[in-house]
Amino acid sequence: MHPPSRQDYISISLAGQGTYNNGKQWRRQSCWRKWKRLSRLQRSLILLFLFMCGIASYPAVTEHLRGLTDGERSTESNSVLRPIFPQVLPEPVKPQPEQSSQKKLSNKRGPPILQNRLQKKGNGTVTVEEKKEEGEEEGVISWRGAVVDTDKDTEEAKDGESKDHLLANHKSGSSNQSEASLLEAVKDAFRHAWQGYKDFAWGHDELRPLSKSYSEWFGLGLTLIDALDTMWILGLKEEFEEARTWVATELTFNKNVDVNLFESTIRILGGLLSTYHLTGDTMFLDKAKDIGSRLMPAFNTPSKIPYSDVNIGKGTAHPPRWTSDSTVAEVTSIQLEFRELSRLTQDPQYQDAVAEVMKQVHKLDGKLDGLVPMFINTNNGQFTHQGIFTLGARADSYYEYLLKQWIQGGKKEDQLLQDYVQAIEGVKKNLLQKSSPNGLTFVGELSHGQFSPKMDHLVCFLPGTLALGAHHGLPADHMDLAKQLMETCYQMYIQMETGLSPEIVHFNMHEGSIRDIDVKLADRHNLLRPETVESLFYLYRFTKDHKYQDWGWNILQNFNKYTKVSSGGYTSINNVRDPDYTSPRDKMESFFLGETLKYLYLLFSDDPSLISLDEYVFNTEAHPLPIWPSTA
Repeated sequence: MHPPSRQDYISISLAGQGTYNNGKQWRRQSCWRKWKRLSRLQRSLILLFLFMCGIASYPAVTEHLRGLTDGERSTESNSVLRPIFPQVLPEPVKPQPEQSSQKKLSNKRGPPILQNRLQKKGNGTVTVEEKKEEGEEEGVISWRGAVVDTDKDTEEAKDGESKDHLLANHKSGSSNQSEASLLEAVKDAFRHAWQGYKDFAWGHDELRPLSKSYSEWFGLGLTLIDALDTMWILGLKEEFEEARTWVATELTFNKNVDVNLFESTIRILGGLLSTYHLTGDTMFLDKAKDIGSRLMPAFNTPSKIPYSDVNIGKGTAHPPRWTSDSTVAEVTSIQLEFRELSRLTQDPQYQDAVAEVMKQVHKLDGKLDGLVPMFINTNNGQFTHQGIFTLGARADSYYEYLLKQWIQGGKKEDQLLQDYVQAIEGVKKNLLQKSSPNGLTFVGELSHGQFSPKMDHLVCFLPGTLALGAHHGLPADHMDLAKQLMETCYQMYIQMETGLSPEIVHFNMHEGSIRDIDVKLADRHNLLRPETVESLFYLYRFTKDHKYQDWGWNILQNFNKYTKVSSGGYTSINNVRDPDYTSPRDKMESFFLGETLKYLYLLFSDDPSLISLDEYVFNTEAHPLPIWPSTA
């Protein structure tokens, strides 16, 4: 709504024949002479009158600026000051398909491209805390990351509200709903996401839901393949059959295209192998054999540490353009899939190649109490950029796959178990700290002996992995730590104004801190990641504590509220701290269908035989692979 136009001049009729001068300087002088001619009493009365008018009009002005009453907000929903946003994002005015030459790569387990992470400082986005400091927001404050009505809860906040009360304030009560209704809610979310993909990105890698278009990474239908086993598990037969037909008739790997070894392995090879095991359809196994054989040139390096990129049409491989290094997480998180491919094909080359990688990493110098650096050189096979240790991007799934390979192989490969247990002890010794004021247990990072309280959302895979290890006989304190970290990961959601976690958080450790979590401007994006709901699934499956379902339900509701696009699909967002201006990114990652919604469905199911964790182990893209029957 535009304000009414106003006149900023006056019309004066002058008698006489003198020349009329309407210049600003003349008018100022004329007004000043008239003012000086007034008596002191007259001037005082005029000033008093103006002052009284200002006092009388001040409340009306401020109320207008702040949106007036609820009724007026509803009638002025287009106001830029206080917009009312629907439950789904509006459709864009001008769709602009992304050109393949402009595609941007974003590794699932690595950090997003820098340009995507940075926001312009002048974008007008203001957090609730900043609004409060500027005096733009009254009656609401942000306390420990939660929006609190000061009229009701200020005194309680001053007394030191507990973590349990914070959780209670944000619980959505999923335990009051039936299992069937929870499962149906996940199916509805999947259908909505799938409809967007089907309408605007069918056969392409990723949906751009706002512009109703798509983006390509490898040009291999990543989202479709990633979602195959999810559709089967959710019982969406019609959608599955449509996707199967595309895989059978349209999917070909005979393309002159560079693919990332790690991403192709966990998404495509893992997705095809998983779907084969769930359905028994040999077409998926044939496709898995095809892509698996085409990825093997990556291992043709002097050190046998694989290159990061493979041209699946030419049969060539190379490291990234800017370095000869590969990331440790990538070269040590392809083992489950290649080992299974060897078991199914009776061809040992796949397992031999990935086993050699684990053998070399096991004996390398440069570790710290079982923790590994983030990079490894493909020429000499040595760690590079040593002295930096994290369980976040570029290292995370190394630890996950140590445990899961041991489980996959029937708990016989002691070297893998020893490396995993040693690494967890290294985490406890070097990376584990507690925040202030609430004492949240978190996993930080270490750089050349200096501790940083930085934690990626990616680290939230760890509670589930710890719980899985405890389920398979590892020490009980692993489960204790899993529960503590699970609560921390959930706090990363509920302490944000949207109820969605940012990509990276920093924990406060100083005495007197008023909130546990801080988020830098460049880290406020949410990519629809699965790690927290993944761990919630494991914790609920092993403990049957319904609070984990409550937490997952709350997260699903917030995905629906802030990332759902009306025309179909869900979008990642740039700002989880401002529910009014989330700044959508116009991209739905394939792992939202492949992982996030799958883990939510499994979380809400009370059937322990639905992908039994005594029969299957999930790869790092949530594709279940069987625990080898000969040794299980």
